Amino acid sequence: MINSKIAKLRDLMKKNNFGAYIVNSADPHLSEYVADRWQSRKFISGFTGSAGTIVITDSFAGLWTDGRYFIQAEEQLKHTEIKLFKMFQPGVPTYTDWIFDNMEEESVIGFDGRTLSVNQVDKMKKIWDAKKVELDGSIDLIDEIWKNRPPRPRSPLQDHPIEYSGKSRIQKINDIQKKMKSSKVDILIITALDEIAWTFNIRGSDVEYCPVSIAFAVISSSCAHLFIDEEKIDQELLKKLGNDNISLRRYSEFYDQIKNYPKEYVIQLAPAKTNYKITSSIEDKYEIKKDNHLISGMKAKKNDVEISNLKVILDKDCIALTRFLIWLKTNINNLTINEFEAAEKLLEFRRENPEFVEASFESISAYDKNAAMMHYSANKTGSTNLKDKGFYLIDSGGQYKSGTTDITRTITLGQVSDKQCRDFTLVLKGVIDLSNARFLKGTTGANLDILARIHLWKAGIDYKCGSGHGVGSFLNVHEGPQNFSQVLINNPFEPGMVTTIEPGVYLENRYGIRTENMLLTVEDGTTNHGKWLKFETISFCPIDREAIVVDMLSDEQLKWINNYHQQVYAKISQRLNAEENKVLKIMTAELVR
Repeated sequence: MINSKIAKLRDLMKKNNFGAYIVNSADPHLSEYVADRWQSRKFISGFTGSAGTIVITDSFAGLWTDGRYFIQAEEQLKHTEIKLFKMFQPGVPTYTDWIFDNMEEESVIGFDGRTLSVNQVDKMKKIWDAKKVELDGSIDLIDEIWKNRPPRPRSPLQDHPIEYSGKSRIQKINDIQKKMKSSKVDILIITALDEIAWTFNIRGSDVEYCPVSIAFAVISSSCAHLFIDEEKIDQELLKKLGNDNISLRRYSEFYDQIKNYPKEYVIQLAPAKTNYKITSSIEDKYEIKKDNHLISGMKAKKNDVEISNLKVILDKDCIALTRFLIWLKTNINNLTINEFEAAEKLLEFRRENPEFVEASFESISAYDKNAAMMHYSANKTGSTNLKDKGFYLIDSGGQYKSGTTDITRTITLGQVSDKQCRDFTLVLKGVIDLSNARFLKGTTGANLDILARIHLWKAGIDYKCGSGHGVGSFLNVHEGPQNFSQVLINNPFEPGMVTTIEPGVYLENRYGIRTENMLLTVEDGTTNHGKWLKFETISFCPIDREAIVVDMLSDEQLKWINNYHQQVYAKISQRLNAEENKVLKIMTAELVR
């Protein structure tokens, strides 16, 4: 099936004189998670991970993906002609380098210009210029072979009121316009769906797990334009947007509109989030300024209302997760439970909260060796049954109007080896040390990432991903510009930023371990050396003490875990029934040497 699709694509490539064709995982807004209509890479390859790029030539097909998906990709590509390239591994070329090395001079490389960013195409041009390779982003070949392709989603648009947002859309737009004025910018183009949702205080359900609506936006010095399918908007919200001087235009009018501004206008956009078709339409007509973080930097710094709401909903979310862990520990010897059923049970606990909207991502419910796949997906049929031994990992979160949550716990279901406990403790030590960090204002996640890894590195272990990411406010569970990573570009931490910490151990065909909390960046005083910041842990759920090797913990680390569990018990115990409370008391009991 996959190979026949590739054959059809090659026929079209030949007709268009393409030496290679690139298919990736993006929509016209370059979203991390995309609606079914834009699952082109999944359609052509069968690979379902959230990140990956396919390159196809007349005799070759390759998938490039990162360490989160190596095991998954090997399994899903097994019966296809597609070769896996493990990104960031020694000796593995990038797909751009591979194309350069394997394409003849003056070849034409095709792609859908709506699915590659300005930055990506600029980088390709620099690499391929020596061979005079031409890029053609004008044709979506996938569309020509994808029969019954899903339509563009049109879920109802929702207002996100100030009791959740903490700031009106008028205030936000005014703040943006002030920044534009100081930069001498006439027009700001916004294409990232979460940035549009944040700016206009709107939410939707066009993308699973992400409360966003498919739209483009343009802000000028006098007005804000929202390009969206108007049938999504009811009369009440339509009136509110009109009263706030929001001009509504159809989604399909966006590309034509951006060509019609006066020639002397200066246009600003985010090159990492803006698709190539946009700039290829206007770059010869206007002066273009580039800034990836104008809105993302504002959005990442949560205001007092957002922080207060998040803390309240996080406590409730952690109650749901704690009740689930207690249920699982209590029933593992009595019931037959598979990975999918376990995830559904946790979802059931979360749904008891009337504020719950949906999961913030597909839960990673993974037992034993399946947990070695960082983004493992448990299916309704064929999921592994949990047994009363080994580790079970659950990485999950919720979307609430009050905020977005993301937390991971690895728990013992019975007997585990000394090595498993050692690795569990090494991961915990990384969580503690990074949680305890005190750092100067201006510090980035690249500076701090080592604190999560250092104990694992001393044991000769690493994980092929970052150590944490920003989290939205009833928005995307992954947001920037801050993160903990050695390879991704990251911005300095600022007070109000919410970020996860999630080191792990992933041993193929053996087991996986991850512990994850959410942290708030806060101020921590000023000295002669500058302003200091630190992290405040804001998610409180038991960390499985049965797997902790106490003698591996320093005095400071032991104090941290005991203090953490005291706070867990204080926050959660009053919301549990008597039987649940008995178990929680054991789960949070003091650890002693």
